[in-house]
Amino acid sequence: MKSKLNKTIDLTIEEGKVYLDRCIKVNSRTDVESILDKTLLGDTLEILSLMPEKFIDLLIVDPPYNIDKDFHGNKFKKSADGIYEEYTKAWIERVLPLLKNAASIYVCCDWKSSIVIASVLKRYFYIQNRITWQREKGRGALYNWKNGMEDIWFATMSKDYTFNVEAVKTRRRVVAPYKVDGKPKDWEETDEGNFRNTYPSNFWDDISIPYWSMPENTAHPTQKPEKLLAKLILASSNEKDIVFDPFLGSGSTSVCAKKLGRHYVGIEQNEQYCVWAEKRLEMADTDKRIQGYEDGVFWERNARK
Repeated sequence: MKSKLNKTIDLTIEEGKVYLDRCIKVNSRTDVESILDKTLLGDTLEILSLMPEKFIDLLIVDPPYNIDKDFHGNKFKKSADGIYEEYTKAWIERVLPLLKNAASIYVCCDWKSSIVIASVLKRYFYIQNRITWQREKGRGALYNWKNGMEDIWFATMSKDYTFNVEAVKTRRRVVAPYKVDGKPKDWEETDEGNFRNTYPSNFWDDISIPYWSMPENTAHPTQKPEKLLAKLILASSNEKDIVFDPFLGSGSTSVCAKKLGRHYVGIEQNEQYCVWAEKRLEMADTDKRIQGYEDGVFWERNARK
């Protein structure tokens, strides 16, 4: 029996049959209306070939990294860089016709797969930046530096793209407040302390990996934090835009899109993860909170008393 404080979503396929039944299988050419705000159950490479053209405003991809990993029975095997490059090209070439001309693309990776993925992305897209975020989780390494960072490549279909910088400011505590004529200069004095809203950089050290007491947490082995995805979605899409994730996992991209007033479409081949994704989407009907995001800004970790 887990603690009452443990909010991890880990119900079985049998327990979550009602959620699995909400997912749809795509076996023939489909249109946007039939897949909008849905979780698609099946193999990504097969389903991509059946989807409508130019419907995606924002693509967020968290593909299997090039490491041995067991995703609750679906095992991904580490391969040579050349084979992983072909795998990356395969999903990119299938998703390419689905992207609008002004679409933005974010691809998550670790440092090893980042080398391969970047080399492929630049053949198809305009690479705009590389985000590095601090991932404070995992064991140390005996013969190397502990891997505490991950990358997210930011690319676009063209030079015409959405970037809402005002929507992703970070609220940081001011350590040495500066005043002009006795008034705060570019910062705000509040009952909780002194704060400044700053423009975001491409290094993120304010992300918490989901853990057992957080409502967003699932038993997925590589779940991305909602706060991280919320930054991507707010910066690179507008309300009612369509956000697409071809490797949905436990549903974080779809959940954040829903909470932030966007449409979503996700593909996942693991029935267990589809159950967790749909459970979280149901929870988002009544709870729109995103940890670390409040009052239109992203709070620096531990900034509040």
